[in-house]
Amino acid sequence: MKTLAVLVLCSLAVICLTSDASQPAGDNPAQEGLFVEQEQASTVVRQKRAAGELTLFQLESLREVCEANLACEHMMDTNGIIAAYTAYYGPIPY
Repeated sequence: MKTLAVLVLCSLAVICLTSDASQPAGDNPAQEGLFVEQEQASTVVRQKRAAGELTLFQLESLREVCEANLACEHMMDTNGIIAAYTAYYGPIPY
């Protein structure tokens, strides 16, 4: 029984290897869109987080950074922590 299983696996491996070799590398339509530029991939993969998805610990750490700047702290009191941090320090790192 073990011999039969090994024989079947070996025959499947041979079939897979020979089927890929029959097609030229440039004519394989499955690999045309396989590689993309790094910038394009990062925009597709990286998802921006909504403000409601931040945890209390993350909001507190943003608040501590913003409190060091008086203008940011004032904006934090009037417009909220997300708007103030984004205005003074750029996009939220998490």
